[in-house]
Amino acid sequence: MSTPTDTSTPYARLGPDTVLDALNAAGLPADGRLLQLNSYENRVWQAPLDDGRVVVVKFYRPGRWTDAQILEEHAFTAGLAAADLPVLAPLALQADGHDKRLRVSQAQAPAPDAFDEEAPRTPQPTLGHFNDELSGAGAWRFAVCERRVGRAAELEEPEVLARMGRLLARLHGVGSRSRFAHRRTLDSQTFGHAARARLMDGGFVRPETEGAWISASAQALDLVDQAFARHEGLRHLRLHGDCHSGNVLWRAEGEHAGPNFVDFDDCCMGPAIQDLWMLLPGERSAVEAALYHLLDGYRDFREFDDRELLLIEPLRTLRMIHHSAWLAERWSDPAFPQAFPWFASPAYWSQQTTELREQIERMQQTT
Repeated sequence: MSTPTDTSTPYARLGPDTVLDALNAAGLPADGRLLQLNSYENRVWQAPLDDGRVVVVKFYRPGRWTDAQILEEHAFTAGLAAADLPVLAPLALQADGHDKRLRVSQAQAPAPDAFDEEAPRTPQPTLGHFNDELSGAGAWRFAVCERRVGRAAELEEPEVLARMGRLLARLHGVGSRSRFAHRRTLDSQTFGHAARARLMDGGFVRPETEGAWISASAQALDLVDQAFARHEGLRHLRLHGDCHSGNVLWRAEGEHAGPNFVDFDDCCMGPAIQDLWMLLPGERSAVEAALYHLLDGYRDFREFDDRELLLIEPLRTLRMIHHSAWLAERWSDPAFPQAFPWFASPAYWSQQTTELREQIERMQQTT
């Protein structure tokens, strides 16, 4: 059973009927109402079930992750949930054999010290492979989790920042007890040099028109390399990896009141500061105060190596270059030119060049 890999129109044949059929085959029959949620990378729907529950089903972009990488994400979130952290772990899927279009996969049993003592020792099947018979083009991979509704966290509030810090320290405590074997490591090669090469090799950056970006990105990555080399001994652990404010839902009341971490699609190995710096405000004048409160809470549960603070600007630089490469890799998908029309314009690369030069100045000041 193959996985669809058409990069030009990867979701052309994925419609509501396939979503409902997959849920029904997995033992989660829906009542027929679907609401598609915002997501560029994957396809995500909210679905009320016949039993009254409301779930969110995510169909993974074909070809992006291997099964092993997805299952590591699932095992990680299962361990976090078992440690009573407010995360959305995938639900168990059922494949009773009656619907031959579905098979399910589960992560390997974790090592004895991988998660907290409460962690399940027998992993549940959480990754579905649904073969749409009508198209015969291969299997869709999907996962299902419960729906949680929340609002954006008020990250300008000191107590909110401290609470976020405490939860991230606990998350990192679980993350430090094992390592990813299949997922990426956040470093200058993977997120910087390789991303830059994809942009240039793909013709998105042309020397005759974007020469300034080529020069600025090379200089910026040289400084990133130097920063990582100076702190080579810093410990890497399993991270959320994309912990910006949009991936934190704040619930005012109920069982999961407070911040809830969602979307571990980009979880990876890396330094702890990666999960902290993206929660800082955009205004430079407010960063120091916000960082103080965030780390104050973090240190209630876990030590923090202050040397990692010198990686904030290098990590920000890697994110900028990696984001451009992500847009380039998805450009054949019709959804991306519609959503990001400015990406193909000279103005975009001019702006990126300016921002990279600002990053160069900041990194030079923090060496």
